[in-house]
Amino acid sequence: MDAAAKSVGESRTKLAQVMTPTEANFLGNVFGGAILSMIDLTASATAQKFSGKVCVTASFDRVDFHEPIEVGELVTMEGVVSFAGRTSMEVTIAISATNLRTGLTRSTNTARVTMVAIEDGRPSPVPRLVCETRDEKIAAILGQFRRQTRTARLKELEDLTQSLMSMNDSELESRLSTT
Repeated sequence: MDAAAKSVGESRTKLAQVMTPTEANFLGNVFGGAILSMIDLTASATAQKFSGKVCVTASFDRVDFHEPIEVGELVTMEGVVSFAGRTSMEVTIAISATNLRTGLTRSTNTARVTMVAIEDGRPSPVPRLVCETRDEKIAAILGQFRRQTRTARLKELEDLTQSLMSMNDSELESRLSTT
C-alpha cells in the first residue's frame, strides 16, 4: 500500500465512557445531546487518525437513535472512515451500550458524519481509502452514492428556495394547501 493510502482498518477508532447522572434527560435516560457530542468527538478522532491532519465537522449526515441508553451504562463508539473524497471523509460510527452489572451489550445508535481535513486554514487532501473486505467496498460505494445524492439534494433545495422566494403570498398559500 502506498504512503498516500490507508486501509479502513487503519482508521478504526474506539472511544468509551460510562454515562453519569449529569448526562441524564428528564426521562432519566442519557440525553441525546451527550451522545451527539461523543459522536462528534469520535468522528474527529477517526478522521484525524486516518488523515494525519486536523479535521473539522462539515455535517452530521445522519444519526439514528434505536434504543435509549441508561445512566450507568458504558457507551462505546466505534468509528471508521467509510468513504474518502479529496479533502473530506465520511465517518461511520456504531454506538453500543453495555450494562456493566449484567454484561449485556446492545446496539443503540448509528451515525454518519462528514469531516474535512484542514491545513493552514484550508481544506487539505486526505489519503486514498483502501477497502480490503467486501463489506468495506460496499460501504465505500454507498458513501460515494450518499455524497452524490446529498449534492443533488442540496441543489434541488436551493432551486426550490429561490422559487418560493419569488412567489407572492397567494401562491405560497396555494402551495401550502397541496402539501
